[in-house]
Amino acid sequence: MGAGSALSEFMGNHGKRVSFSYSRKVKGMKYSGIGGQAVIEGIMMQNGNDYAIAVRKPDGDIEVKKDTYVSIARKHKFLGLPFIRGIFSFIDSMVVGMRALTWSCSFFEDDEEAQPSRFEAWLDKVFGEKLESVLMSVVMVFSFVMAIGIFMVLPLLIARFCKSFIPSETVMAILEGVIRIVIFIGYIKLVSRMEDIKRTFMYHGSEHKCINCIEHGLELTVDNVRASSKEHKRCGTSFIMIVMVISILFFMVIRIDNIGLRMLSRIILIPVIAGVSYEILQLAGRSNSKFMDLVSRPGMWMQGLTTTEPDDSMIEVAIAATEAVFDWKEYLKENFPETKL
Repeated sequence: MGAGSALSEFMGNHGKRVSFSYSRKVKGMKYSGIGGQAVIEGIMMQNGNDYAIAVRKPDGDIEVKKDTYVSIARKHKFLGLPFIRGIFSFIDSMVVGMRALTWSCSFFEDDEEAQPSRFEAWLDKVFGEKLESVLMSVVMVFSFVMAIGIFMVLPLLIARFCKSFIPSETVMAILEGVIRIVIFIGYIKLVSRMEDIKRTFMYHGSEHKCINCIEHGLELTVDNVRASSKEHKRCGTSFIMIVMVISILFFMVIRIDNIGLRMLSRIILIPVIAGVSYEILQLAGRSNSKFMDLVSRPGMWMQGLTTTEPDDSMIEVAIAATEAVFDWKEYLKENFPETKL
C-alpha cells in the first residue's frame, strides 16, 4: 500500500488523455495486490511478504535489494479481520517503510570516514548490533507522537477558540476537521520546498505510474509508465484524506464537554478511525464503480500535492523495484489476455 511523500499541479491534459485511452483499451482497473512508497532517490515495492527497494546511486547505477517481511496480521489470523487489520497494516507499512528509507539513506551518508561522536560511540557500545532497530523504533514513536499532536490535538485546540460564538457541536466538529485538513495541506506545502522532498514526490509519482500501468493492462515499459496516471486510489495520501473525513463524522456524534477527555477521545479513537478508513480505501482500490470513484476523488485531488511527474530515470528505478517482486507478464496473461506481449 503504499504511502508516501514538490508540490505539483493536479493531473494535466496529458494525464486526462491517458485516462480516456484506458477506458477504450481495457475495461477498467484490475487489482494487482502490489503497493509501495518513495524513498531517498528510489522506490520500495511490496507484493505479499516480499518487498524490494531500488535506489539510483550517486554513480548512476540502480541498486536493488529484495527482502521479506511477514505482516503481524498474517501471523495471527484474528488481526486480519475487517476493521482490525487496518490498524496492523498501518504498523506493518511503518516498519517496512522505515527499513526501506534507512537502506536508501545509506547510499547518501556524508563523510563515512569521519570519527563518531562520543554520544554515537556510547550508543554503539550500549546497543551494539541492535542500534539501528532501536533508532528506527525511536524515530517511529517520535513521528507518531508528533503526528497526533499536530493533526489531532492542535485542530481541536484551535477550533475551541470559536466555541463562544459557535454553539453547534456539529459545526464545531466540521470546523475542527476543516482545520485539520488545512494544517495537513500547509504541512505538505512547507516540506515540499525542500529539494529532497521534491524529488521524493517525483519518485512517488513513478511508483503510482508503474502500478497504474500494470493494473490497466499495459506492458511495463518506460513509455507506457510515463503515459500512465500519477494518481492511484490506494495511495497513503488518500488514506490520510479518508481518515480526516471519517474523523469528522465520528466527532460529530461523540460529544464530550471536558477538554482533557475530548483530547483523550481523539487519541483513543485513532485505531478505530484508521480501521474504518482502511476498509474504505481497500474497497475503493478494488472497485470500478462510479460511487467509489466519487468517494476516492478527494484523496486523488490531494495526491496532486504529493506526486509530481517523474523523469525517465526515476521510472527506470520504479520498474526495477516492481520487477524484483512482481511477475507482471504472468499477471497480464491472466487478467488481460487481449494484451499482446
